[in-house]
This record gives sequence, C-alpha cells and structure tokens, in this order.
Amino acid sequence: MTEPLSAQEALIYVMVTISAAEGTISDDEIAEIGTLVRTLPVFEGYDLLKLVKTAESCGEMLANDPEGLDKVLVEVEQALPAKLYDTAYALAVEVAAADLEVAQEELRFLQLLRDRLGLDKLVVAAIERGARARLRTL
Repeated sequence: MTEPLSAQEALIYVMVTISAAEGTISDDEIAEIGTLVRTLPVFEGYDLLKLVKTAESCGEMLANDPEGLDKVLVEVEQALPAKLYDTAYALAVEVAAADLEVAQEELRFLQLLRDRLGLDKLVVAAIERGARARLRTL
C-alpha cells in the first residue's frame, strides 16, 4: 500500500491532471507548474527535487488505471484540508490557462474537481474571472 499524499503533493496532482487532460502536457503548462511550486507560499518547504517524481506518480496513476482519474480525485480530496480546496481549483485554472487555451477536456476536469470538492459557484466564478483578468492581452 502506498502512503497517502501530502497536501502539497495533492496540489501537484491537480496541476498534472489538468495539464494531462487533453492528452499532452504543453511546455507552457510544465513551466507554469514549476513556477507555481517555486513561488507560492503553499509550497513553502516542499522539496523541489521531488516534483518530477510526484508528477510521474500522478501520470502513472492516470495512464495505467482505467479508474485513474477517479482515484486522483479521491486522493486529492482526502489529502487536502478544506481550506485548500479553492487553492486547488485556482491552481488548476492557472495551469489550464497557461497556454492561453482551455480545452474541453480541461473544462471537464475543472467541473469534476469543483464537484468533488464541493466548491461554491461564486468562489469558482471569482477564481475563473481573476484568471481571465490576469491573462488578458491588449
């Protein structure tokens, strides 16, 4: 039996899953995950040398198990304290928007994530609106 995910690993699982949702992970998405892990306070103390291993573990679960997506969502929900549910959603939105296109598969994962975590519709709308405002171009 594997040990449960830490909250930081669960957040990384969310970011890897959203980036893999459309079948490939873009360079922009990989760069965004790295930037978020290096810079956000929620990842303070996280060993960056573990990032690749954590991402690979998530990828293996998604690729090698027909129920992989459901398992990821269950593990994420179990590992995260409720106060980080909106953080998980915000990170997923940031990674999805990293390449300035959000695919239908990514939208579906966002829906599954917000349903699993029971996020309030107003919170979700605010997170999504904030991402649009930050990424708007002239």
